[in-house]
Amino acid sequence: MVLKGKTAVVTGSNSGIGLGVAREIARAGADVVLNSFSDTADDHALAETMSQEFGVTVRYIQADMSDGAQCRALIEKSGACDILVNNAGIQHVAPIDDFPVEKWDAIIAINMSSVFHTTAAALPVMRAAGWGRVINIASAHGLTASPFKSAYVAAKHGVVGMTKTVALETAEEPITCNAICPGYVLTPLVEAQIPDTMAKYNMGREEVIKKVMLERQPSREFATVEQLGGTTVFLASDAAAQITGTTISVDGGWTAL
Repeated sequence: MVLKGKTAVVTGSNSGIGLGVAREIARAGADVVLNSFSDTADDHALAETMSQEFGVTVRYIQADMSDGAQCRALIEKSGACDILVNNAGIQHVAPIDDFPVEKWDAIIAINMSSVFHTTAAALPVMRAAGWGRVINIASAHGLTASPFKSAYVAAKHGVVGMTKTVALETAEEPITCNAICPGYVLTPLVEAQIPDTMAKYNMGREEVIKKVMLERQPSREFATVEQLGGTTVFLASDAAAQITGTTISVDGGWTAL
C-alpha cells in the first residue's frame, strides 16, 4: 500500500490504459478519481466496483478533455490531487495532406492541451499539500515517428517536451513530472486502428498485428495495462523521488532500434 493516503486523478480512465493504470494505483492504496467525457450509470458503477474491490474511495467525474475549462474544473471538483495521470487520448490515421482539420484540432486538444490545463490546475493543489506527482502517458510516438499519424506524433512529442518543462519548474519542490512512453498496448484505441491498417496493407488481423503493428516492437508482444500501471505506481512512489523530467519506455524495445 505504498500510495495509501494519496489521491490520484486519472484522465480518460473508464477503459483501456487509463482504467488499467487507475486499478493499479487503487491496488497500491490511493483513492482514485476516474474520468471520461461520458456520464453514464456504468461509469459510476465502475467506480463503485473498484472502490469495493480495493477498499479505497473511487469517484467518477465527467469532463470533456477537449475543453480546457472542463479540464481545470476536473481538478477543482476532485478536491485533492496528489497524483495526476494525464492519459486521455484519441487517434486518427491519414496522410497529412488528407488529414481532416477537425481531427487535427481534436487530437491536439485532447492528447496535448489537456495536459497543460490539468497540470496548471493541479500544481497549486500539490504545492499546498507539499507533495505531488505528474505522470503523463505519452507514447513511443513521443520519441519517434510513423507515417500517417501527424497529429498524434506532434501531440505526444509536445507532451514529452511539456514533461521536461514542468520538471524544471518544480525541480526544487517535492513534486516530480515524468512521462511513460508505451509502444503498442491492446486497448480500444489500438483495436480501432486495426481495420484501417488491415485495409491499407490488404492483410488479415493476425498478420497485420505481427508484420505491421508490431513490426517496430522487437518483443513482438503487446505491453499490458497492468505493466503500465505498475510503472505509474513506481513513479508515484518515494523510490522515484529523484526521477523527474524523463521518459520511461514500455515498448518492447521499439525505441532501442
